[in-house]
Amino acid sequence: MITVVGNLKGGTGKSTVAFNLAVWLAHDKTGVKAFDLDPQCTLVDVNEVRVEDGYEPSFEVSTDLGELEAMSKDKKNKMPVIVDMSATNMFAMEKAISLADRILIPIQPSQADIWSTQRFLKIVNNNINKKKTEVLGFLNRADTHIGVRETGEAEQALQMMQGIKPLGIRLHQRTAYRRSFSEGLAVFELDPMGKASKEMKKLATMLD
Repeated sequence: MITVVGNLKGGTGKSTVAFNLAVWLAHDKTGVKAFDLDPQCTLVDVNEVRVEDGYEPSFEVSTDLGELEAMSKDKKNKMPVIVDMSATNMFAMEKAISLADRILIPIQPSQADIWSTQRFLKIVNNNINKKKTEVLGFLNRADTHIGVRETGEAEQALQMMQGIKPLGIRLHQRTAYRRSFSEGLAVFELDPMGKASKEMKKLATMLD
């Protein structure tokens, strides 16, 4: 299963989501292989911190698009794959989409992000090769204050989009995500009982 985490717009939290999902899968006996196709290589950097600090379980992060393509053709390989990518490398992004079994789109609650997601969905639709490719979306970095209207409005807009299945889950803008990421830990490793941990575990469980 190849899961691509992506969107056109920067700052949507793609690398944070990809890293947390990779760590979640790494805890499973089948393990995980991660790919960082973003020239910024944020996923590579955070994994280096994890390795240097000796956190277990460890997993590999590759930047080789050819290796991803080879894994997609290997029918005997059952190891799940997480791919972090960005529009900075459009060729790699379109190729990753064409190889994906599942595309996970984090969306920030703003009008600019809604517009960007709609454009991204056009790219997805133009590059999907597999008829059963899932395209899933959820709100990321949502406001924690119930009085902020943008989060609810963004969720309504997501429900109306064509070609994407809303997961009905929100990851909120929490310090725990930034702190755990900087330490090379998944949020559920740093604070297993925290709010951020619970919502990330819910997302990961939905994708199992």
